[in-house]
Order: sequence, then structure tokens, then C-alpha cells
Amino acid sequence: MKTRLKIAVLISGRGSNLQAIIDSCQKPKYPAQIVRVISSTEKAYGLQRALKAGIPTSVIDHSNFSNRMDFEAAMSAELRSCGTELVCLAGFMRLLTETFVGEWAGRLINIHPSLLPSFKGLDTHERALAAGVRIAGCTVHFVNTEMDNGPIIVQAAVPVLPSDNKETLAARILVQEHVIFPMAIEMIAKERISIKDGRVLVDGISSGEKKIICPH
Repeated sequence: MKTRLKIAVLISGRGSNLQAIIDSCQKPKYPAQIVRVISSTEKAYGLQRALKAGIPTSVIDHSNFSNRMDFEAAMSAELRSCGTELVCLAGFMRLLTETFVGEWAGRLINIHPSLLPSFKGLDTHERALAAGVRIAGCTVHFVNTEMDNGPIIVQAAVPVLPSDNKETLAARILVQEHVIFPMAIEMIAKERISIKDGRVLVDGISSGEKKIICPH
């Protein structure tokens, strides 16, 4: 059997996407395993999720460092120490420098609660509602040096209902985040993903329609 892909998950909060990845990794045929969960704060509830699952954790508190370069150097050292092959940002609330992104280029993915390239950054649900969009969703993408701008791996679409507020829309999108993040990791672990000219190829073909998963 092929060795499972070694992934590390970076968190800053409650860790619901982390839990979805944990649940997937506990399936016998899932081709990835979590070797470390790293939090930027000791208060992150996601650490309790990891400990309950028997996953090693580390807290690298950004406030203990005088600059981002030293903070990221400590994270990279921790990632290398456990043999990390793929870094997954799951609610990690720190901006990353070009140095860190460059070191982990092609091995660093993020989940964002909008259909990128629309609504990059924060307050995505509120902004989507204010814009009057009829379709919202979420995106898993490779990370590059521009915020929320890397090659798209997979997306899920969610209809915006007339009765929606930012909380109800966020809740429905979160359900789909829990589906597509483990899916993206699995596709990478199975070596189905490549990048050409800044676009993701799935099985050597431009992902196109494969990016959109419409919930029933």
C-alpha cells in the first residue's frame, strides 16, 4: 500500500474544518494522515479536537515573536520536523509572508468561504448578501503570494435564499466546506492534481466543471 500523505493543519479557532479532515483521515482507505496540528494561539478549540483524536499538537503563538519572519521560521521548523508534505490552512488567521509561501509553494492549501475570485478577504457572507448574489459557496485553493488568489482546486456552490442572513448563509456554506476540504486533500494525495500556467489540472485536464459541486 502506498504511504499516506503526511499533512499538517494550521488553525487559530474552533477547528470545524480540522474535524472534517480528522474524520476523513480515520477512514481506512483515505490516502492522507495528519502528523501535526499547529495553532497560533493556545485558546483555539481545535487543539482539543486534535488531542481527542490522538494527533500531536503544537502552539506557536505569534505574540511571542517580534516579527512575522521569526514566527514563520518557527512554524516551518515544526512542519519539517514531522515530515510534513502538505500544509492545510483551516481557519488560520495570520497573513503569511512571501518567504513562507515560497518555501511551501505547491504544498500549501487554504479554504475560503466564497466562490473565488469573488469576495476575497474577510466578511465574505455579509458582502455577498449586500451584493445581491444568488449563488455563494466556498473554495479550496493553493496559496500564493496574493491573498485568496492561488490556483483553484475545488469549489462548492450554495444557493442564496431570500430569507438568508450572514449567519444562516455561513452555516450552509460551512457544510460544504467540510465536504470539499477533505476532497481536495484526497485528490492531491492520489496525485490527481497538477498546476499548469497558474491553473489546476485534474488528471491532466483543466478542471473546468469539476470545480463546482452542486449540493442536492
